[in-house]
Amino acid sequence: MNAIEPSSKTQLFTHFARVAKALASPVRLELIEALAQGEHSVDELARAVGVPMANASHHLQVLRDGGLVHSRRDGVQVIYSLSDETEITQVVAGIRHIAEAQLAEVDRIVREAFTSRDTVTPMDPREVVKLARRGEVTVIDVRPRDEFRAGHIKGAINVPLAELGQYLADLPRDREIVAYCRGPYCVLSFEAVEELRRHGLRARRLEAGYPEWKAARLPVARAPR
Repeated sequence: MNAIEPSSKTQLFTHFARVAKALASPVRLELIEALAQGEHSVDELARAVGVPMANASHHLQVLRDGGLVHSRRDGVQVIYSLSDETEITQVVAGIRHIAEAQLAEVDRIVREAFTSRDTVTPMDPREVVKLARRGEVTVIDVRPRDEFRAGHIKGAINVPLAELGQYLADLPRDREIVAYCRGPYCVLSFEAVEELRRHGLRARRLEAGYPEWKAARLPVARAPR
């Protein structure tokens, strides 16, 4: 038993490292963020992260080999999804938290590119749940419509950032508006809040995005097709 145990442990750690290696790419982390919004075809993912289709396909193969994504065929298209949305979202969040806490360069980028844009404290997801149930806030999802249809915070209104100007007259002025998008580093919610405040509405960002909300097992819904 003792002679076998180190070998088995080494084999296991080799496979664990295989999963970690699949995560070790900024493009693959962006693909995971895109897939955390819902399943997508290869061409949709390539557009989402701004790489050629062949490049996206290669990275998706690495993610699949690492057990992080699944694929299925829909006619001529290959559709990808995360193998475990909650676990993978939590792992990526853990990496993010370590980097923010331990890497000075990450801390600097977050402060200069994100924190400095909005000094108002973002809203905690569980607090948003309570306030929304009491009708004290309006939650808007500023992601594109296809991402909203794939899954969104229950009760949220889809107001894509590009169309925000068309909705300004309809948004309530008697309560605060909470905007969210793809994740903590998604600029869509920052830009939406800036625009809402310019037009005199009270607005704040959600502390995280849809994937983190879903991973916390808070109420979600899907739009009917």
